[in-house]
Amino acid sequence: MMNSKAFSFCTDIGYLSVNKHDEQLCGDHVELVEQDENSIVFVLADGLGSGVKASILSTLTSKIISTMMANSMSVEDCVATMAATLPVCDVRKVAYSTFTIIRVVNNKEAEIIQYDNPQVIMLRDGKNYDYPKTINQIDGKTIYHSKIPLKLDDTFITTSDGAIYAGVGSSLNFGWQRDNIIEFMEGVFDREYSAKALATILLDECVRLYGGSPGDDT
Repeated sequence: MMNSKAFSFCTDIGYLSVNKHDEQLCGDHVELVEQDENSIVFVLADGLGSGVKASILSTLTSKIISTMMANSMSVEDCVATMAATLPVCDVRKVAYSTFTIIRVVNNKEAEIIQYDNPQVIMLRDGKNYDYPKTINQIDGKTIYHSKIPLKLDDTFITTSDGAIYAGVGSSLNFGWQRDNIIEFMEGVFDREYSAKALATILLDECVRLYGGSPGDDT
């Protein structure tokens, strides 16, 4: 969850996670790094499955991406490197780790790179904003790329697929779809809330929909 207060303001970042029920480690991992004095990079990685294996995969992915970017590698080169090196599971035909990168430059522009995670939600003036995306194919992987000029109180919401699976087979037949999350966050948004507060509200609702026993890392 990122709340960008542009121009002479700052970028407020808050994130939380919850483990899959009965798992000791979380398969989702977040890294924050300052690429230089004018930019900050947020990386969310989701390892395949859950538990120790997923935790290792997501931690490695997020740390590799953040380290490359901290050493001034361009976003394009970083993504190309990760897309080319991330293996794909032979059985499930999905990558061993997915990732979302949000880079904020001078508190004036956000660059978003998305690979196989639920698409980032952006709220502008508290309402869903359909930001532009370009699609790139890198080593057979579909990468979404966006550059967005920022306004005061622009808010980005990024989740792993644990959020959209919340409630599957119990409170909701098909899980908590992206449109449902947008509607919920529009309803609770308040410009006075910190990014951490908004992240807490969202995660609490996911846990509630899971009936208190999350079926996936979230």
